[in-house]
Amino acid sequence: MFKFIVVGFLLLLNLHADNKSALEAFKKGDYNRAFELYEKNAKSGDAVAQSALSYLYANGLGTDKDTQKSIEWLERSAQSGNVNAQYDLGMFYLRGNNVKQDSLKAFELLSKASEQNNANAQYDLALMYYRGDGVDLNVTKSAQLLESAATSGHKIAEQNIGRVYMQLLNFDEASKWLEKNAADGDEAAYYLLAEIYCNQEKFAKAREWAQKAIDSGNEEAKELYKKYELHKY
Repeated sequence: MFKFIVVGFLLLLNLHADNKSALEAFKKGDYNRAFELYEKNAKSGDAVAQSALSYLYANGLGTDKDTQKSIEWLERSAQSGNVNAQYDLGMFYLRGNNVKQDSLKAFELLSKASEQNNANAQYDLALMYYRGDGVDLNVTKSAQLLESAATSGHKIAEQNIGRVYMQLLNFDEASKWLEKNAADGDEAAYYLLAEIYCNQEKFAKAREWAQKAIDSGNEEAKELYKKYELHKY
């Protein structure tokens, strides 16, 4: 139920010195002590401790489980600039998990996390732009965010950015990413590359990728091969 908050908590790498003892207690399973220390630091405005305290409330560790307090502390952490809290809370609002679904709040929070180069936020924000969810539909902006996420190593973004560039008729960028997809074993990219190179009249390359697609069992590639008479190249 709180899977996003779990991810955020586990990604807290640069802990302030005051939180080290709390983390050590948490790792040892001394949740009461961890809660005591994190609560103290959270109340003093420590964004990392606020996010950790949210996690403890969410899972009933060192305290009674309290969804409302968990959300309240997560909001305070997000307001303090914690990128993981911004992402987690944004996804809560996007999906309506433990809060009332609110695409506008989700967009605001994911935008803040995206500006801090959170690849997950960039990807989910790209989907919002692509679907027009909580924001005006903007495929160009979606592509920009997908590329940022993909460049940071977000695998799903890598798998989709080339296809979005195809929709935008930006075939040079599309082929760059689709060739990476193909090298990573994405057989569907073979046919898309063949299509692109046919459109660009680069028929030798088109033949190469069409043949790969045919060999992988793609029936559409056979039709493409015949239509453009790729056997001539």
